[in-house]
Amino acid sequence: MKSCENCGPADAHMERVCIGKHHRDISFARQFWGVCTIYLPILTLPFVFLSAYISYWHLLLMGARNVKTFSDFLPDRKSFRYTFSNQITMKPSYNLSPTQTRLFWILNCTWYCPTSVALFEWHAYLVKLVENWWCPFRHSRKNEHYRDGAIDKSFWHIYPDEEPKLEPEDRDNPIWNEDVSARLGTKGAD
Repeated sequence: MKSCENCGPADAHMERVCIGKHHRDISFARQFWGVCTIYLPILTLPFVFLSAYISYWHLLLMGARNVKTFSDFLPDRKSFRYTFSNQITMKPSYNLSPTQTRLFWILNCTWYCPTSVALFEWHAYLVKLVENWWCPFRHSRKNEHYRDGAIDKSFWHIYPDEEPKLEPEDRDNPIWNEDVSARLGTKGAD
């Protein structure tokens, strides 16, 4: 695991990014523009939603079943610690700072952040399904990172040639071949 200067070693299960230990050392102007840039990705969200739904519809049109939906990636509303009535706020670091309002934190912490994370996780999941369906060809990161997109059979497995063209490692990978997965007693793991 990596460690960054002045942050100490990362623990065995998590590689940490150092940000909190250096935040107070940067100028107010840099902090202000940094906060502004966090909201620029909102402009891309409609395109990411469109891309994710196109991938989702593609999979359904190809005959996929049991594909997770966007709502499967959203946190349960009951799991949020704060509501508008008990939302904590911060002492503002400058006049007219939105951090002193409950609405600011509710919009950030119960809508923008969980929705954005859920959207990108769902989109990544869908892209992995599409990749495993059309391209069941192993590469250095695929087995480790594509398990959550495991499928029953790839396109190449349902239309096998009499003379197999897939390498054995691709043909017999449990992430995109449930027959191998069942033989090995795994659920899409190698």
